Amino acid sequence: MGRDMNRRSARGNRVGLVVVGALLMALGLAALAAGRGVLGPDLAEEAILDARVREALGQRWVPYAAVAVAFLTGFLALRWLLVQGMNDTVGRVVLDHDPDGRVEMSESVARGALEQEVAEYPGVRRARARLTESAEAPHLRIALLLEEDADVTRVWERVRSEALKHLGEALDLERIPTVIRMSVAAPARSPRRSLV
Repeated sequence: MGRDMNRRSARGNRVGLVVVGALLMALGLAALAAGRGVLGPDLAEEAILDARVREALGQRWVPYAAVAVAFLTGFLALRWLLVQGMNDTVGRVVLDHDPDGRVEMSESVARGALEQEVAEYPGVRRARARLTESAEAPHLRIALLLEEDADVTRVWERVRSEALKHLGEALDLERIPTVIRMSVAAPARSPRRSLV
């Protein structure tokens, strides 16, 4: 479900940008054509705010239409921003379900236990995890910040063989697709020396 939402969001972004770009390009080309006289010499020589335009803008409905267009544009822009801020983290993970009900676990409980376990590994400064995609078949994204002298291979092996195994047992899942991102902390800056 989360992946479908991300695909819809990406598709909506592309379609929206294509529509806005095509509209702006059409307006720009029309203005260029009018200015160059392609649409007739009279139109090219007329002022932008001639008597007809001023008369049209003086209609009683024009301010209301402008406000409506501004509100619609603002609403669409706000909706687009909210969609960009959404993430695909699941709120709860389904452990078991049958016709009588289902057993769920909060995503934060499972994530917190995993983060705490991995953060205790030697060389790990910080661990951040997210369960994504769907409540029935979650995926895991984990970001590790390692000390500069950490054994990266050993940390990776322990995450695979221990932490993911424990998480799979807790969630009663045989397999959890996982992305592990590791970065090494910048070395501490040496303190300034003072002359005595």
